[in-house]
Amino acid sequence: MTREEIIAFFARRQDAFARHDAPALAAAHAEDCVMESPWAGTVTGRKAIEQVYRHWFTAFPDVVYDGEELLIDGNRVAQIATFVGTDMGGFMGLPATGRPFRLPLVLVCTLNEHQIVRQRSIYDFTGMLVQIGMLKAKPA
Repeated sequence: MTREEIIAFFARRQDAFARHDAPALAAAHAEDCVMESPWAGTVTGRKAIEQVYRHWFTAFPDVVYDGEELLIDGNRVAQIATFVGTDMGGFMGLPATGRPFRLPLVLVCTLNEHQIVRQRSIYDFTGMLVQIGMLKAKPA
């Protein structure tokens, strides 16, 4: 993919996220894609990846994804981004807390044939759980 194609690819993903379109987001992943994240662990396959997106949109129905910057090196891309949302649908089997969160993150993706073949999400999952009230912060 050219640099311009990669930029357009990630713009389409941002648009699909804004629509909370889990099937469109999953379609950007190869059928045998591997996704790694602090919350979901290692997930393999487009159908399983679609379920990860669906879970986020159910738990955080107002979630916004702001892709701030792309760092492109051949077929590898790092995207600096932020998730902002509110725990309104319940997360990880627990009742909704109604509390907001702001989660800076970095996505590291490997692309092949216009699809993501590997995606690693790097973020402070514990910090997010503290923000939404699922964990208590230990006083300093």
